[in-house]
Amino acid sequence: MFCSECGRPAQADDLARFGDRLVCIECKAGYAQKLREGVSVAGAVKFAGFWIRFVASLIDSIILFVLSTILQFVVLGRRAASPFPDPNHLDAHLAESLTVVGIAWLLGTLASAAYEGWFIAKLGATPGKMALSLKVVRPGGGPVSLGRAFGRYFAKMLSTFTLGIGYIIAGFDSEKRAMHDMICDTRVIRIR
Repeated sequence: MFCSECGRPAQADDLARFGDRLVCIECKAGYAQKLREGVSVAGAVKFAGFWIRFVASLIDSIILFVLSTILQFVVLGRRAASPFPDPNHLDAHLAESLTVVGIAWLLGTLASAAYEGWFIAKLGATPGKMALSLKVVRPGGGPVSLGRAFGRYFAKMLSTFTLGIGYIIAGFDSEKRAMHDMICDTRVIRIR
């Protein structure tokens, strides 16, 4: 869970509840003073916007391209580089070539799902998000389960299939959620 004042992670037992807000021990006195003085207390949790998430996605895409290429070469050998061995006689090898392309796509999808699912479930962020101090959390600031992390990856495909509109809506949502965040009930926050 996260302190709604400073945004730092803390154990649930170390947070004080003020209505729907959770505040850590270090921020408790200052927060209580703000409440006594009637000062408006805005949430300190900062949601990650479209562009910073886009850059994190680019970093992850580069890493995944390298990993997927290596995996495809390990499984498919030289056919991974050239699924169509004889461009002059496509009809003779079409079924075999389409099978190679299908296996390459399947391997890339499985590698991407495992990468994103494992990193988000275990560390709360992919390497691209970690590089930019971002974290994927549940609404209360808790961690994302492995099943939800895998579901979030496949929900990203829906965001892509809508011609990217699923990603663009993050720029218009108050919590900067993309369509896959809405489907899986997750948030991407800045942890710095």
